[in-house]
Amino acid sequence: MIDTSRGLAEAARLLADADGPVAVDVERASGFRYSARAYLIQVFRRGAGVFLFDPPAIGDLTALQDAIGEEEWVFHAASQDLPSLRELDLVPPRIFDTELSARLLGWERVGLGAVVERTLDIVLKKEHSAADWSTRPLPQEWLEYAALDVEHLLDVRDAIADELDETGKREWAEEEFADVLVRPPKPAPSEPWRRLTGLHKVRGRRSLAVARALWTARDDLAQERDVAPGRLVPDRGVIAAVLAQPRSKGELSGVKDFTGRASRSEIDRWWQAIVDGRAAEDLPAERVPSDALPPVRSWSGRRPDADRRLKAAKPLVETHAEFLSIPTENLLTPEHLRRVAWDPRLPVSADGVAAQLQVLGARPWQVAQTAPLIASAFVHAAQSAADEAEAAS
Repeated sequence: MIDTSRGLAEAARLLADADGPVAVDVERASGFRYSARAYLIQVFRRGAGVFLFDPPAIGDLTALQDAIGEEEWVFHAASQDLPSLRELDLVPPRIFDTELSARLLGWERVGLGAVVERTLDIVLKKEHSAADWSTRPLPQEWLEYAALDVEHLLDVRDAIADELDETGKREWAEEEFADVLVRPPKPAPSEPWRRLTGLHKVRGRRSLAVARALWTARDDLAQERDVAPGRLVPDRGVIAAVLAQPRSKGELSGVKDFTGRASRSEIDRWWQAIVDGRAAEDLPAERVPSDALPPVRSWSGRRPDADRRLKAAKPLVETHAEFLSIPTENLLTPEHLRRVAWDPRLPVSADGVAAQLQVLGARPWQVAQTAPLIASAFVHAAQSAADEAEAAS
């Protein structure tokens, strides 16, 4: 465990003197801490060895970026680790993702343990994956577990790269890697409190205001203590307090499902939030505008033309994904297919579909593989509708 600037400098020197790609992994404390910061960064490079860095203790990791910043960084599920690394100004120039590659190869099991076992015939124990990595000092067995997450990753990368070449999917994988690397983070929701699990049970704008106030009070305390909000009061506890409509602090304390480590110790805070919510003048809307598409099950009644297009195109895309040995969602994001099927202004041609898929964010290889299929399905759907109309007349 490297937790000093001096240790970082020595590790950076050894990493810089070695050659080849670098395996990188990040351990966070999801479910325990409010933040998604990195509490451990594992790095392995052939000729240098495995290094375990303690970011909170070290602080400035510029030396690590300088040592490996020009090399390919190898991850397993890079999209999970890149945000935490970027917070520390650790940014790879290019990546190789073994988890995403395994999906493109059509492997049924794509977890790190399964992929290592398949490629190297080595069995990893994964019992500490959900541990609280903000713990200090970290137990020795946790450190060994963390080291093994990167120690075999470069060998896995080489084996998978060979199979990508053999199957003709290497360019597809590289397009996916590049997309993951530059993909912007999802914008924060304007009303994050609406993500409370069970909020659909709450009726009325005043009750929604109470739910908002309780969520805000919990979030403020969670940030202050750097604790996951759900560990203070779980969502079901917040909703239970709203639905119970307590008339006093004592009644709130007596709500059976109002649970959590801070549900009673911070009872004054929660009661004040309820009071504030009931007194709020800016009542939230019961329904908020959204650009989300309606549920597919309602399309036949609302937009029969879109329903026909989707029903014609979806089986073709699924069949082609099976032919390519790729999960359908990796061949084309299902939402992208629904969007192009819903849009009545879309030119029904391969070029028109391709242009729209590109706007939605599909990669070039995905567009090339699916746009002609989707366009032909749309043409067939339109012709079938015309034939049915003519027969009916």
